[in-house]
Amino acid sequence: MARNSILVLGSSNTDMVIRVKRIPKSGETVLGGEFTSAAGGKGANQAVGAARAGGKVTFIARVGKDVLGETAISQFIAEGINVDFIVRDPQSPSGVALIFVGQDGENSIAVASGANGRLAPADVKKAGPVLRNASVLVLQLETPLKTVEMAAEIAAKAGVRVILNPAPAQVLPNSLLAHVYVLTPNESEAELLTGLKVTNEADAAKAAEKLLASGVQNVILTMGARGAFVAGKNVRQLIPGHQMKAVDTIAAGDVFNGALAVALAEGKSLLDAAQFANAAAAISVTRAGAQTSAPTRKEIEQLLSASRAWQGKSRSNLSKRNGHALQLNHNGSA
Repeated sequence: MARNSILVLGSSNTDMVIRVKRIPKSGETVLGGEFTSAAGGKGANQAVGAARAGGKVTFIARVGKDVLGETAISQFIAEGINVDFIVRDPQSPSGVALIFVGQDGENSIAVASGANGRLAPADVKKAGPVLRNASVLVLQLETPLKTVEMAAEIAAKAGVRVILNPAPAQVLPNSLLAHVYVLTPNESEAELLTGLKVTNEADAAKAAEKLLASGVQNVILTMGARGAFVAGKNVRQLIPGHQMKAVDTIAAGDVFNGALAVALAEGKSLLDAAQFANAAAAISVTRAGAQTSAPTRKEIEQLLSASRAWQGKSRSNLSKRNGHALQLNHNGSA
């Protein structure tokens, strides 16, 4: 396996999506809305996101011996993902997620884990040689924690960088965090892990410091449209978000993590990798669905290029204005 390759271990679901004017409150029924079905699951989303961003991806997962599982595997193959370590579970059905998406792009999700809940340490061991030769391992928390912990430990001991997306949020042992190269929580996940509410850059900085103290090497705290706060050995910086019109936010975090893995596998710095991932996530919110929203490498690079051009023009205009002001001051006219 190529040393710049990416291994994703995690969940594969079929998303059943209903679009409504607003997400129902507890005990409420909301009529109307369009129904669609699409491939999802945080692990699968991240694998597809990485593949479309240009990564060489292998996916470790479990699906049921059913139509949903067969369809999922076929779609992974079509994306160029190595499916040698996807197990067809004879006892449990493939995972399913039921999703409401409001007009504002926000979502509410319930998941029936199915075969995802049976992804076992033995499945990790079978992929051991591939795992030890990967560049980056991507993990989330929709599969059993003991399996995630084993994969992280094997990877870290082999010098493989581990990205852990701590979602769905839960309290994590320091023994796991000690193996993590980059932890990528969003605001609510960071709050659960640290006890600190995150609503702005200052809050993000405090939460990141606490997470670094728990043993992870780096933290990228994703903050939606505000961007991502990057904290590591020699960096504390907010990367501004791209101003995009959101269609829905499903899988934006997963796309971020997949693209982040690609950038790190290619040798980009933590900041550059976060900028690459930030652009990928920004594009994804402009599209409906989970895996269907993941952008291609070309699209990511086009957004980054346009952003750099805009920033360069803004700096040039600011420099001209400042120069004009200095000239006026020198002439005593301002």
